[in-house]
Amino acid sequence: MHGGAVSLRRRRRAERYRVRMDTRRLAAAAATIVLIAVLAGCSGSAPDGGGGSSASAEPSASASPEASSSPTPSPTPTSPAVALPTDCRAILSEDVLSQLGETPLNDAAMGPSGVGDDGTLTCIWRDPRADTTGLVTTIARMNRGPALDLLNGLVATEGFTCFTPDEGTRCEKTWPNPQYPVTDGRTLFWRDDILIDTVYSNLAPTGYTSSIIAHLFD
Repeated sequence: MHGGAVSLRRRRRAERYRVRMDTRRLAAAAATIVLIAVLAGCSGSAPDGGGGSSASAEPSASASPEASSSPTPSPTPTSPAVALPTDCRAILSEDVLSQLGETPLNDAAMGPSGVGDDGTLTCIWRDPRADTTGLVTTIARMNRGPALDLLNGLVATEGFTCFTPDEGTRCEKTWPNPQYPVTDGRTLFWRDDILIDTVYSNLAPTGYTSSIIAHLFD
């Protein structure tokens, strides 16, 4: 009887052990299945954009403005051509005329003067008896290209100084007279296809060229 009871207890312990082991195996298997399911859920791209691929979305094409071509210069307003003057005194202010005083104008002994066949006005302020004192002004039409060539040539070869007053280009230079102790010079002004060109010796009234500019263009 005693030996049979011991054998019965051993069988019961063995059965309880098998039950515990089977339970542990089932739990481990269940955990493995859950882990596999979680990994499977993470590996695929999620629908509706939730947590899917980390690749950046392709940017949408934005409506860019059409590239503009080089701007076309606006046409220069065409204005009536400036009339060439016909009177050497009328183009000067009272102040300038007073500085010229009794200096003869366009004396026949000084050669051709006044209005030429092409409309050029030549004004000669000089006493024929004077050795050097006097000035000669010509007012003529000259297109932009030839005028700039002339003025640039004077700068490059003769050392004239140019600047741009009164909406035009003015170039000038003075030098000592080679024979007398006086100053000679030349002043040119170009604007709107009109060239004012004055050569003088010992006679340079203040405001002379500016007076002509004001008469022609103002």
